[in-house]
Amino acid sequence: MRKWLLIASLLASSPAPAQDLAEAIRLGDARGVTAHLTAQPALANQALAYGETPLMLTVSHQDHQAAKALLKAGAKVNAQDQDGVSALWLACELGDGAIIAALLDAGANPLLARSDGATALHVCARFGPAAALQRMAKGPIDVADAKGQTPLMWAASSGRAEAVEVLLKAGASVKSVSKGGFNPLFFAVKAGSAAAVSNLLAAGADPMFRGPENTSAAQLAAYQKRWDVLALLVQNGGVDLAERDREGWQLLHRAAAGGDVALIRLLITTGAAVEGLSGPSRITWVTEANFGVAPPPVPPKVPLFMAAETGQADAIKALITAGAKADFVAGDGENLLIAAARSQKLPALEAALAALPKPDMADAKGNSALHILAGSRPAPDLPLMLAAMAKAGARPDLPNARGATPAKIAAGAQTEVRRAFEAAFPPRLAGGQ
Repeated sequence: MRKWLLIASLLASSPAPAQDLAEAIRLGDARGVTAHLTAQPALANQALAYGETPLMLTVSHQDHQAAKALLKAGAKVNAQDQDGVSALWLACELGDGAIIAALLDAGANPLLARSDGATALHVCARFGPAAALQRMAKGPIDVADAKGQTPLMWAASSGRAEAVEVLLKAGASVKSVSKGGFNPLFFAVKAGSAAAVSNLLAAGADPMFRGPENTSAAQLAAYQKRWDVLALLVQNGGVDLAERDREGWQLLHRAAAGGDVALIRLLITTGAAVEGLSGPSRITWVTEANFGVAPPPVPPKVPLFMAAETGQADAIKALITAGAKADFVAGDGENLLIAAARSQKLPALEAALAALPKPDMADAKGNSALHILAGSRPAPDLPLMLAAMAKAGARPDLPNARGATPAKIAAGAQTEVRRAFEAAFPPRLAGGQ
């Protein structure tokens, strides 16, 4: 929102009659405003601080009566302050339909630009009533601001589906691209507005358009965790199911990690590979001595592991039902149980145990899910997860490649973890540690 001008600044920089008029506007004294203008009609266009006019100040205070009085007195409706802001620009930002209508009736130009190239049309697309926007969208509609963004992009970025629809009906282009490399569809996806995305797709927006870093709209929706938007793009054929994003994940991996079962089923029905593997990340890590080193490469993983690692029990079940192999083992030996243990979510571990009842299955370093839990941080579900492992028959005395058993690891863990472990595996059963 545009900052209000300080009254002190107004009084310090304007002649006395203008000061009196500004004070009347500030106090909401419509009769006083009328009296000042009747006595001196020229005050309607007397510049205040920073080039602001009485009409702009009146709009700032959303005073309908004072605005009408100023317009009747001959206030210049298209005057701009030192930043290029007009009364209509400000009215659109504040969103009062009646004041916007009065200014338009008086001949306000919606294409006057602020110093950054943004016009009142841009602002109305983001903040103003749809009826006002419809009136303003009669002339050039794809005018761009300094960033190359059109009013349609402004409307899409705010997720205002109704404004998007108005601009599309007025002929706004869905193919325009900002200087940053984004089209209107990307702005709507970023805003997370399924309705705005739907309007743009119906108007011919290309769901396969690529933004910076070759990012697709579907990948952007996945990054934003807007599963409803991603589903729309899938249904409109705007996805490459086999493509991997900047982190090496396919869309099914993202949906699995997000736990959206309906989307998981939609992707699989559309052709996503339930056993599809993630790939190497394209993210470049900047490492210095005081920042440590880049993380080690992650072995390819299936969507099932993403669901398990993020604690998505329903997603685990949906993927298993769709044919995911519960006994898949990653390159480092990680298995479904270990992935679920890392989530520290009981439902995920229970779903994993139901699909893979091998509680002592270990990775390449000899660590089982119980080793992972014994060395984890305290968590609300940890006591019940340890109890579930005990019930499944997990052994607390099995050593890993370094000779450490889960019981030994738990003995050196935080007090809360140690006590939870001992409750599930009493020392006498844990081999005395």
